[in-house]
Amino acid sequence: MKTSILSNKLLKGLLVLAFWTAVWYIAAALIDKEIFLPYPHIVVKRFAVLLVKPFFLKAVAISLVRILAGFCLGVALGFGLAFFTHYSSAAKSIVSPTIRVIRATPVVSFILLAYLWLNNDSIPVFIAVLMVAPIIWQNLSAGLSNLDGGLLEMAKIFKLSPAKIFRRIILPQLKPHFYSGCMTSLGLAWKSGIAAEVISYPKTAIGREMNEARMLLETADVLVFTVTVIILSLVFEGVFKLIFERSASTKTIKRPFLKKEGKAK
Repeated sequence: MKTSILSNKLLKGLLVLAFWTAVWYIAAALIDKEIFLPYPHIVVKRFAVLLVKPFFLKAVAISLVRILAGFCLGVALGFGLAFFTHYSSAAKSIVSPTIRVIRATPVVSFILLAYLWLNNDSIPVFIAVLMVAPIIWQNLSAGLSNLDGGLLEMAKIFKLSPAKIFRRIILPQLKPHFYSGCMTSLGLAWKSGIAAEVISYPKTAIGREMNEARMLLETADVLVFTVTVIILSLVFEGVFKLIFERSASTKTIKRPFLKKEGKAK
């Protein structure tokens, strides 16, 4: 059954890829100018050439570290803020409008401001944090507001420790909200981080290489780096999804279990 489902998904994926490749070929043929839109096979050939170049691999590796660092810091910040604002009305009054302002402000504005405050290598990390944290905060805040009050009350009655309540009751209920927030913000971290690299122009970065390719009218190179970012983003989304699914074996505590815990005490 699983093999059949995987085969169907693979077949659908290949058909979709074939469709858009055909559309790309037709568009390239109609435009008929490589400087505007090169054919797919030209981009594939260029990708194969760049893949073995040290500067390409170095740019990909450094951008990867920056984006993931920004993503992880953003997740940690959003996680902490969600709990802080949930249990402190004063903190929520301060943080909520700030988050709304951050989400409403164009990313480019933050990039330009950060260009004045930080060194070029730090700007993509800062921007990724700024884009990720509000999403994680919003999703976890929603999850905390919808915790099962009955389970929490029973946990207090049976005098479960705060650590056990957090680990076995709160975290399992927050997992779907956390997963949704991470999946949404991971792609945004890549897009905003690479945009920050294009503008801030750090010494080594995918964004820098894309900008230089644009200035040299190397459209195929721009597309190669774009496809590289898409592949990296999809790979890490897949890895995160796999990790989440494996950790999902931890179930939310049920009332019978709480009774068992109480009797054991």
